[in-house]
Amino acid sequence: MSKNNKNVEDHNLEGFEVALSKSEQFIEDNSKIITYIVVGILAVVAMYLGFQKFYVDPQDNDARSNMFVAEHYFQRDSFNLALNGDGNYYGFLDIIDEYKFTKSANLAKYYAGICYLNLGEYEEAVSYLKKFSADDIMISSVAHGAIGDAYSELGDYGNAISYYKKAATEKPNDFTTPIYLNKAAQLYEENGDYKKALELYKKIQKDYSKSPEGRNVEKYIDRLKIKLGE
Repeated sequence: MSKNNKNVEDHNLEGFEVALSKSEQFIEDNSKIITYIVVGILAVVAMYLGFQKFYVDPQDNDARSNMFVAEHYFQRDSFNLALNGDGNYYGFLDIIDEYKFTKSANLAKYYAGICYLNLGEYEEAVSYLKKFSADDIMISSVAHGAIGDAYSELGDYGNAISYYKKAATEKPNDFTTPIYLNKAAQLYEENGDYKKALELYKKIQKDYSKSPEGRNVEKYIDRLKIKLGE
């Protein structure tokens, strides 16, 4: 080893020892504060776990039990009863109010949004669907598509297209993706943005040709090519 290299190594080692010494001194000088912080963090974690185990989990069990009838009404397209209950059993809005911190209340927001969408109350649909959060990307995609439907009904095509494209790209698949691409393309076409509409129709034709949308898309492509003079 050359003398210069040895000097550099010694200098680096000395710097490391100084930094280590300063760290040790900082810990020693602030040991009480550090202890309070660590204890505080542990206390918060313990409180959260306790809250989850002794309050949220039992609440969620009750919520799932009480939501069964609302889900039954939903499946029968009885959306008003599903939302508001029938006087004997909870509706989705009751679940949201009574069991605020539970997974069931979160899911009830999705159901409520879809109910409002089917009842023609589109602003309420958007509100509840935006409050819903899903770990399952597929369900999240469907929720975004439903928000797109609500915005479309409200005549807000910009937001509708944005949510349709988000729904289409969140987890691409052969079932929902061509549906939402097609919806976005139709709104582009209705707005007179034929190039963007054509791009989406071509994507459906290329990537999802076996879907119902893919089997019917050629006529839309031909129509737009005529409009664009291609």
